[in-house]
Amino acid sequence: MKTYGVIMAGGGGTRFWPLSRKKIPKQLLNLSGKDIMINETIDRLSRVADYENIFIVTNAAQKSEMLNLVDGRIVENHIIAEPAARNTAACIGYAAIELIKKYGDGIMVITPSDAYIKDVNKFADILKIAVKEAENTNKLITIGIKPTFPATGYGYIKYAKSSDAVKTVLKFVEKPDRETAEKYLADGGFVWNSGIFVWKASVILEKFKKLQPEIYSYLQRISDALNKPDEQRLIEELYPLIPSISVDYGIMEKSDDIVVVPGDFGWNDIGSWDMFNVLHAEDSCGNIRTGDALTIDCKNTTVYSSGKLVAALGVDNIVIVETPDAIMVCAKDKAQDVKKIVDELNANGREELL
Repeated sequence: MKTYGVIMAGGGGTRFWPLSRKKIPKQLLNLSGKDIMINETIDRLSRVADYENIFIVTNAAQKSEMLNLVDGRIVENHIIAEPAARNTAACIGYAAIELIKKYGDGIMVITPSDAYIKDVNKFADILKIAVKEAENTNKLITIGIKPTFPATGYGYIKYAKSSDAVKTVLKFVEKPDRETAEKYLADGGFVWNSGIFVWKASVILEKFKKLQPEIYSYLQRISDALNKPDEQRLIEELYPLIPSISVDYGIMEKSDDIVVVPGDFGWNDIGSWDMFNVLHAEDSCGNIRTGDALTIDCKNTTVYSSGKLVAALGVDNIVIVETPDAIMVCAKDKAQDVKKIVDELNANGREELL
């Protein structure tokens, strides 16, 4: 059975504004200094799925630029464009019907486009275990991350303890408070929810049919339109009508046959500027400087310059980002709220900055 890589890359990355914009979002940026995030994701997936079997699901506005930036890794008809953002359930369901209708059933290895993974060899080993499980069973498989600290920003998965590499999921848990996260860490039977999934395309569609019949009905209508002259028109008409729900809430939390493969391969969700230290080394005072940046008597401060000299003096726990048309300054502990700036700009009609 073929193994397909499916990369979810439709997000706007608003917490990385002003660097991340609608047409060039986070996944199309080179934040590590090595390559853009989508290319790093494609190359990691190529260890379990051939390049010619890797697909990207993104929004229509990003498709053209993405095709240019993937540098020949992905052919044009393997970049699936969503006419509207309808969350991860629609994204995954749409990819599944495209694969089955145009290429045949197979194992889907689904991953976000913007995670950082330090040990790609260990990551590939974990995915291979999950792919084998998907080939031999009709289970839904997720990859769990062994927690290294009591994180309050991630969802958790509780599993039945055993010596097997593949473990039965007992429940999904929302982001906990600090005290609860410490209990999860001490328990040893919890992993972080990575948002990485492995299953047969046919199996996930059966789950949609059973658990999300309204979404499934739209997917079937889209499937009927594929490979027909009015395919694009009908997709643009039907897709925005699909209910917006995450695959975690819509499918995973409602299923009773979920398994998890715990892994420890240096995973991090690079969601905002306060996570920049995952990609770049801090100096002895905890500062990170990228581009033409200078820090004097600063502590735990991140300075990103796209061209102009940015000098910081005597500040602590600050993020400063300079781009050709904007400068953003925020307290590091407010980095998760940078999307509020984007919301405000949007409300004020500042489209040129979005």
